[in-house]
Amino acid sequence: MNEMTDHSARRIVEALRSGIASREVGRYFSSARPALLRTLENTLDSTVSERESSGMIVLGKYGEGKTHLLNTVISMADERNMAVSLVTLSKETPIDKLQTLYPKILGNTYLPGRAQPGFSHVLDGITAGSPVASAMYEYALTALETDKLYYLLKACLGTNDEDERFLLRADLDGDFISSAALKKIFKRIYKETVRFNKPFSRARHTWDYIAFISRLFKELGYGGWALLFDETELIGRTGKNTRLKAYANIADFLKPDRFDSVFTMFAFNSVYIPEVIEAKDEFKNLDEAELSPETKTKIAGVLGRISDAPQLVPLGRDEIADILKHIVELHARAYGWKPEVDIERVLLITEKRGHLLRTRIRTAIELLDQLYQYGAAGDIRVGELGSQSFEEEREYAPGSGEPDFV
Repeated sequence: MNEMTDHSARRIVEALRSGIASREVGRYFSSARPALLRTLENTLDSTVSERESSGMIVLGKYGEGKTHLLNTVISMADERNMAVSLVTLSKETPIDKLQTLYPKILGNTYLPGRAQPGFSHVLDGITAGSPVASAMYEYALTALETDKLYYLLKACLGTNDEDERFLLRADLDGDFISSAALKKIFKRIYKETVRFNKPFSRARHTWDYIAFISRLFKELGYGGWALLFDETELIGRTGKNTRLKAYANIADFLKPDRFDSVFTMFAFNSVYIPEVIEAKDEFKNLDEAELSPETKTKIAGVLGRISDAPQLVPLGRDEIADILKHIVELHARAYGWKPEVDIERVLLITEKRGHLLRTRIRTAIELLDQLYQYGAAGDIRVGELGSQSFEEEREYAPGSGEPDFV
């Protein structure tokens, strides 16, 4: 690992102090859970070299490192020249409505080595007669359900009007223009009347856009695309029919032949199994739903994958000690001092403050803050830093008397 600047180290410490996982944090703490990381490395290597698409669901308790793991995957994908999207699911970013989710995905997509999201600057380099354009024309005509994206791309590359280009780019970003507007622009440029092979529907055909972007990344020379979804358990707060739609979409994201060189990961809180799948009897809900046999089969498959997903086992004492050693090193670099601390003592102090990895990291940082500022550490009240760990644990504790998902 390259020597970090004080500025980089301080940025990581500040993120850890606030309990926020970040790409830099994931890059720095990439040695924990080596078996899982080896599996991820092999999977990403196959995604890049074999153009295989695959998916994974992981489970973990609150504060045990799910988001840190996703950020580690970001670093691993970046090293393999892959585009990466990290999306936190929520009411505003629902996985049951792809037409709403799609622009959120693109808005959180990072190209390799880029600190800011977006890839419009790359599109500026594609010309109408380029090999990339030719390949994408053919793909849009032969591999997608509708041919709308063929006309969209051809119009985007053929227009010299800035307003038209803006509207067409916005469509590709998920701000869909009307079919009538696209036909009008295309006819003005090429003097041809457009007749779509199928009427375009945002609800049905957003998958075309995701698949199109996955192929575009490959044609542009990137290794592939990592699609990472955090806080997926929040779909448990929605209604029964909405949850079934979400499961169906998760199944399609995980489907290996839908995309080109895409790795998809969904992170769920461990309590999703007892408090949603079991308590809400999702298999019975599925059996009673008026859905096609094919849809029921793929939803049942997702429920099974969630139930059988690998659990992020709490880190052992040696692994936590190694992380705390990294914390001490980071703090020293961030503030230019030499902490005289015994790791065993730090382990003991953090152990008394809670078992969650996030809580222990924040406790260690507050300990180091006090030693740095005062030369001694007094009472550590990590619960007062940001969200209170007790409340967070109770919120996710089965049988607490307050349902997590309503």
